[in-house]
Amino acid sequence: MLILMRLETNREDIERVKNKIISLNCTPHEIPGKSQLAIGITGPTDLLKKEDFLLLKAVEDVVRVTKKYKLVSRMMKNEDTIIDIDGEKIGGDELTIIAGPCSVEGRGELFDIAGQLKEMGLTFLRGGAYKPRSSPYAFQGMKEKGLDILQEVRKEFGLKIVTEVLNPRTLEAIVEVADVLQIGARNMQNFTLLEEAGATGKPILLKRGMAATVEDLLLSAEYIASTGNMNIILCERGIRTFETSTRNTLDLNSVPVIKKHSHLPIIVDPSHGVGIWDKVPAMAMASVAAGADGLMIEVHQNPEEAFSDGYQSLTPKQFGELLVKLKQLAPIVDKKLLLDKKK
Repeated sequence: MLILMRLETNREDIERVKNKIISLNCTPHEIPGKSQLAIGITGPTDLLKKEDFLLLKAVEDVVRVTKKYKLVSRMMKNEDTIIDIDGEKIGGDELTIIAGPCSVEGRGELFDIAGQLKEMGLTFLRGGAYKPRSSPYAFQGMKEKGLDILQEVRKEFGLKIVTEVLNPRTLEAIVEVADVLQIGARNMQNFTLLEEAGATGKPILLKRGMAATVEDLLLSAEYIASTGNMNIILCERGIRTFETSTRNTLDLNSVPVIKKHSHLPIIVDPSHGVGIWDKVPAMAMASVAAGADGLMIEVHQNPEEAFSDGYQSLTPKQFGELLVKLKQLAPIVDKKLLLDKKK
């Protein structure tokens, strides 16, 4: 259920509505918009009546949200959500590029690639300190040492760090380093982790699961939003189908579908989507054409020596060539790629 109020409604009237919601054993969630203030209600809303709120001062309308997901739905908030991370925005008219190696492999290696990406004008660096791998014998990341290196890079280059959280035990340490907490495909429906990560208030990059529907993804985002954290970035990274010519099937249909049904920003990870480096540029451009708010791309200075996912990684040179094309493409879809804004 959604309570609609005037944007200029005074705090006393807002609190009166919220207290009424709480008295009915439900939870209120304030969602400011450009023209109206919405108060979303979660909990046993089937027992609520519109009349419970329509008579309250400053309430303009009461709307029932029919989707299983409530807070992240377009019905709850019509305007696109823009995530502001210390002045760097994800969503809106800016095209955000997140790049870096699959995993942190060493101090020298990460400083090298971070320096090159910074020189290209990027502001977000991806790199996993903790890595979920299909095989227990594969490289699992540098863990605490990897976090220390990410922290050093963050201070040296001023880059925003995007790194993955695997379980609640490591959450506190990662929060100290990361600007964006990544929840990987394997953990998309780890609801305990989603709730605990959401409770930190940090921006969350939520990847679509390997066999998840769009609705599954949005319901997982709802777990984060229910903690009061609306700083959620969705990520399409391909799903597992019968097709074997690529690592996954990159479902670009999901981008316009999500744009229709949710106000959250969505980015695309073409590296995992196809798993083959020479297919990444084409799918990156297709993602932007489909309406994505950004891209997450794996970049490694020596892909053939990478500890993980080398075959899907671009070299800095290849990545730089892609950026030139993306900058030309962005205005066609009403986006701006502001790579040189801090130079």
